[in-house]
Amino acid sequence: MKVRAIESRDNQAVKRLIQTSLKSFDLDVPGTAYFDPQLANLTEYYEAESAGAYWVVESNTGEIVACGGYGPFSGDSTICELQKLYVAESAQGKGLSKLLMNLILETAKVDYRHIYLETTRKLAVANLLYQKYGFLALDQPLAGSEHETMDLWYIRKL
Repeated sequence: MKVRAIESRDNQAVKRLIQTSLKSFDLDVPGTAYFDPQLANLTEYYEAESAGAYWVVESNTGEIVACGGYGPFSGDSTICELQKLYVAESAQGKGLSKLLMNLILETAKVDYRHIYLETTRKLAVANLLYQKYGFLALDQPLAGSEHETMDLWYIRKL
């Protein structure tokens, strides 16, 4: 397995991984990352964000099996958002979400004081990961939230 920054050649594979993951939980609906306008061009999106980053995990066969990153969150320059952390079903249970989470948290603390995320109760395993990493549940989304279908919100000090 190889972890590296996203490249243009990864855009379609990452989009497919994210949409396949969301669809498997019946989350292929408006108000989720499934319909994010930048989803087809994540490389360009993160290249334009000086205070954000996005990585992929490539298998030994060259397949993108995990991805995740962070970027600025609307309205507060001290808060970033954990963005689009997904692991293909075939690669789950191998520690890839932890690998990406450690990389995201370590890198994000250079520019931010807190990291925020939006998720749903349907993603039970992901919620366990967030809690394990010390994310604290919020009663409501932060102002500027764009994913109205999500029903859980977390924040963590960096």
